[in-house]
Amino acid sequence: MLGFHIVKRKNMEWWKAWLVRIGSILLGALVCAAVTVFLTGKDPVNVFTTMVDGAFGTERRIWSLLQGIAMLLCVSLAVTPAFKMRFWNIGAEGQALMGGLASAACMMFIGDRFPNWLMLIVMAVTSMLAGAIWAVIPAIFKARWNTNETLFTLMMNYIAIQFVSYFICVYATGGSGKIDVINPVTHTGWLPAIGGKSYLLNIIIVLILTVIMYIYLKYSKQGYEIAVVGESENTAKYIGINVPKVIIRTMIISGLLCGIAGFLLVSGADHTISRDTIAGRGFTAIMVSWLAKFNPVVMILTSFLLVFFEKGSIEVSQLCGLNASFSDIITGIIIFFIIGSEFFINYQIKKNEKEVKAS
Repeated sequence: MLGFHIVKRKNMEWWKAWLVRIGSILLGALVCAAVTVFLTGKDPVNVFTTMVDGAFGTERRIWSLLQGIAMLLCVSLAVTPAFKMRFWNIGAEGQALMGGLASAACMMFIGDRFPNWLMLIVMAVTSMLAGAIWAVIPAIFKARWNTNETLFTLMMNYIAIQFVSYFICVYATGGSGKIDVINPVTHTGWLPAIGGKSYLLNIIIVLILTVIMYIYLKYSKQGYEIAVVGESENTAKYIGINVPKVIIRTMIISGLLCGIAGFLLVSGADHTISRDTIAGRGFTAIMVSWLAKFNPVVMILTSFLLVFFEKGSIEVSQLCGLNASFSDIITGIIIFFIIGSEFFINYQIKKNEKEVKAS
């Protein structure tokens, strides 16, 4: 009787690894087309055309795509240092949400006290502080008492959501259950448009952060310490690295970046705050970072793929009269195939030689 076992693969050549990833994406796209044809009866070519049109069909859609990529990338940059350190920060959603709440509060309560350029600085600083505080709390507990950071950061998400819900309940106008656009006349606290493009400044800021994070992780002493702690805490202690200090410092950095993401979403995109401001990016960012092997530059590509399929599948669902869950199904299929490709890149299936001979 034939048997098989899974073996850790030696490092695959980079070009072969990328061929596997590209092949998995194409295979996932074919499965998505088959599902769509089964549900709608439409030509699969039209399905792909509609997806491309949903992402690139108009100038507005292109800018919306770029904005979506930038925001997902920003949160992905935030979780990357912690995940590279093997600190499982599942709390980016709450950390970014607290940053957004800080920005919204500044816009509402002190928006008329400062010129806009100074107001934006105040908002950015308070948002970064809010995100850092929300991130450092579980870091301190992990560093001092070795608590479970996964559960701790996850629970902090729900507390942040309740903070925002309470804020909305108190300050929503007319019992509407939501806060309307803040400062729609004066635009105080709004990031300025560049060349008439509202999202351009957001994109530029995130690109700058991407370069900074790449240099920080690859070439700085602190980036080296993060990598060593991630490989082995015992090794890090042996060579003199203060592991608790690295944990706390790295989580502060993650929180600061999450705060920036919240600031950009409130000030540069939504101009208000809600429970759905982060829209699940905190969880999707984990996958973006992991699939990119914690490389900020590669994360641009993984962010693009996820946002492209999301925008495209939304367009397909609208034209075909399907509900909003269809886009989540399509995105889930693509993610499944991408994750599957990582398995075959890192492992291989071999026959059990003894069982083969016995048979």
